[in-house]
Amino acid sequence: MPTKPIKIGIIGCGHIAQKHLASYEAIMQKESDLFRITSVCDMVEENARALAARIAEWQDSEPLAHTDVHKMVVHYELHGADICTPHYDHHVSGVQCLEAGTNVLIEKPFGLTSRASRLILDAAAKKKLITACAGNIRRQPAQRALHWAIHQRGMIGEPRMFFVQHAGYHRPTTPRAWHWRTDKFMGGGGMIMDQGIHFADMISYLFGEPERIYATVRQHEKWPYIREGKTIFDDREDMWMVMLNLKSGVDGFWSSTAVAPGEPSTVIAYYGSAGSITDDSDVFTGPSPNARLTRQGEAVRPLSEVIQEYMKSLSADDRGRLFPHGFEDSITLEIYDFLRALATDTKPEIDGSLGLRTKAICEAIYESAHCNEAVPYDEVVNGFIEGYQREINDYWGI
Repeated sequence: MPTKPIKIGIIGCGHIAQKHLASYEAIMQKESDLFRITSVCDMVEENARALAARIAEWQDSEPLAHTDVHKMVVHYELHGADICTPHYDHHVSGVQCLEAGTNVLIEKPFGLTSRASRLILDAAAKKKLITACAGNIRRQPAQRALHWAIHQRGMIGEPRMFFVQHAGYHRPTTPRAWHWRTDKFMGGGGMIMDQGIHFADMISYLFGEPERIYATVRQHEKWPYIREGKTIFDDREDMWMVMLNLKSGVDGFWSSTAVAPGEPSTVIAYYGSAGSITDDSDVFTGPSPNARLTRQGEAVRPLSEVIQEYMKSLSADDRGRLFPHGFEDSITLEIYDFLRALATDTKPEIDGSLGLRTKAICEAIYESAHCNEAVPYDEVVNGFIEGYQREINDYWGI
């Protein structure tokens, strides 16, 4: 257990690191002695120096700026590293930190592939260190309240099925600026992996893990991107339809597409033996506080009302555990959870093992589409099925 302040390093100084920074500042305002960000690292030195300067605006010391992860973790003491790099680097930086004795918080997805994720877990096990995955959506009041409504209050009865579907249209012929996320070798896949990890975490949080998954995944359009003045085409999916049979007995359907011209539609619906929860917000991060809870024979209730009821039901201990200092921002909560785990030598809510299992839901979708049959989820978790992932693993030598 480190003594306060906990020494934190941030690896990757891009977009998501900026969001994390706001959360660290908010936490420091409440617990000024809990941590210090002592190092930041980015392969572009200018980015690292800029982030360090921003931190110095609200912290009493400026972090050291680095461009080499290995040198940083070997030569400077760090209790924890917050890894905010692109997906393909998660296992690289993660293993380097763990081998040097530094606990890690890794942005989603936990690893580029299931095999990459297991490399991180193996390194942590050897050193007996903490791994955490930055899953933030389940921590929001709406999602906490939904779990409570279903499992503690039985507001929709015994869960039976869910339907999460979106159809919309983005003009595929419009050239867009290239980004590493458009390359499946860098991102590990397309939107099923990128934002779909939030859906996977919410479904497993609400209803448990899958037993088997059957999926159709297609690319109907070629998507042009401009990279260094040249046009290249994205080969990621633009449509998927997924059937999930969960170990709990709940069955579900998840579908989304960006190539459905005409009237768009979004449906999020969870059904139980006595009612439903429905919404039309977002198929990755929903439901929202605007969702509706309908119990058979009773008036419709807005989820916002249920959220208020849930928050009032929390004991002081539960409130301090789930919403410390009154924080409700989900990124702030995930970071505080990591800091608390380091300070108390306890397991974070979403540790690396859970990060792997959540990610494996997305991988199982790709694997099912790859082999054109239903796949057992546990065999994807354990690495027995990796037909889709093999090409990515081979590319990076994993």
